[in-house]
Amino acid sequence: MSFAEACGVADASRAAACEAVSRRMRDEGIDLVRIGWCDTHGILRGKTLTAAAVPRALAGGIGLVSTILLKDTSDRTAYRVFEPGATDALPGFGFANNLMLLPDPASFRVLPWAPGTGWMRAEAWFDDGAPVPLDTRRILGHAIDRLAERGLGLTCGLEVEFHIYRLADPLRDPASLDPERAAWPGEPPAMTMIHPGYNLLAEGWADRADEPLRIVQRTAQGLGLPLASLEIELGPSQVEAVFEATDALTAADHMVAFRNGVTQALRRAGYHASFVCRPPFPNVMASGWHLHQSLRDLESGGNAFMRDAPAAGSDGGDAQNVLSAAGESWLAGLLAHGRSMAVFCAPTINAYGRFRPNAMAPNAVVWGRDNRGAMLRVLGRAGDPGTRIENRIGEPAANPYLYMAAQIHAGLDGLARGLAAPPATAEPYAQARADTGADPADRLPVGLGEALDALAADERLVAAFGAPVVAWLTQVKRSELARHDQAEDKDAWQAREYFSRF
Repeated sequence: MSFAEACGVADASRAAACEAVSRRMRDEGIDLVRIGWCDTHGILRGKTLTAAAVPRALAGGIGLVSTILLKDTSDRTAYRVFEPGATDALPGFGFANNLMLLPDPASFRVLPWAPGTGWMRAEAWFDDGAPVPLDTRRILGHAIDRLAERGLGLTCGLEVEFHIYRLADPLRDPASLDPERAAWPGEPPAMTMIHPGYNLLAEGWADRADEPLRIVQRTAQGLGLPLASLEIELGPSQVEAVFEATDALTAADHMVAFRNGVTQALRRAGYHASFVCRPPFPNVMASGWHLHQSLRDLESGGNAFMRDAPAAGSDGGDAQNVLSAAGESWLAGLLAHGRSMAVFCAPTINAYGRFRPNAMAPNAVVWGRDNRGAMLRVLGRAGDPGTRIENRIGEPAANPYLYMAAQIHAGLDGLARGLAAPPATAEPYAQARADTGADPADRLPVGLGEALDALAADERLVAAFGAPVVAWLTQVKRSELARHDQAEDKDAWQAREYFSRF
């Protein structure tokens, strides 16, 4: 029995896809294939195989050290894996044993920036063919299955802000590649900007940034991603990419592929792409990842958030003026778990500097009608099939599988309990001001530690993800926090920890 058979995935469809991979490699001269797997932090890991090794990997998988799933953002292992009992809460892990990556032949693509190189997505399995429950793509799959039991699917559209810089010395890159200065993590490279900023959507700035933006375009489209637009954001060297809506799992796959692809393609051309929320420069503008979402009726295909007419007696401040009853309950679920879902949407220490007033970033758990200061922005109108909710809490470095899973679990709780949404806010930043007498529970966490505490206190969200998943993620993130707390120069720590790697 092959490993693919032991995992229960070997069928006629997979066999045909494997044959198609072999044919494409032969016909297109592909001599290397990267096997990519998304880690805890949304970064692709894996191995590069020669063409001859690909058939064996498709049938038998390839080994991967299990500590990859136990590492914090610096690549330090957050568990003492060589001490007896250290991983008792994580069955199947211990002593840096092997997991197995099984490639998905249907995901095969040729990388547009790397000649002769193919790529396949993989999922993690134990060596007996059991699925690894900490694989974050599988965590999202579980949430999608729960939603499907109600006859619903999640549709997501991505708006991703990020920064692109030009490497000051792309040939030698002395800051990060000098062996005398190597550190763990290493220094970020020296760089200059591609546009000076403070001129939102300026066509002149877009022209100045044409070369890197063209690389982003060609890379995204070469990967088959539904890129809709590229835009100049307000901050110096800041840009935004907007994608057409797809189902949640596809959207998450697209986000992983986009970040990985544009980072590599731009680097080859002498640029540094950063998806960290706040790069370590003066006057920087924080980047957000705005997640548009709606529910799809799996039977009819229609938008389950849309209502035909406003509810009787409602006005613009009422959720049911624009959202269906299901949409209102979904909105209310997102609000009920707004503080506790923050760690999934904004998982780095760096992200919490973004939640400040009057910056088109939220700092309170509120919703509004087309209000960019609110955490949740409701868009559309009665009869509009594009009716949706935009969650503005996310950072572009977030693991997309965990970000979207958090939306589903929170929204499902709202549906299950039939929650009603409060009135829309007209003052999105008043809820977090001490002088208004606002309830602290309405304020978004001000740091990663507070976000982890909020998650631990949310019994419903912990149960939805599973207590072992939350305990694992918490231990990994607490390791990151502890090292930050010990750092003498915390700005330099963040530059190394995040900006040089994300």
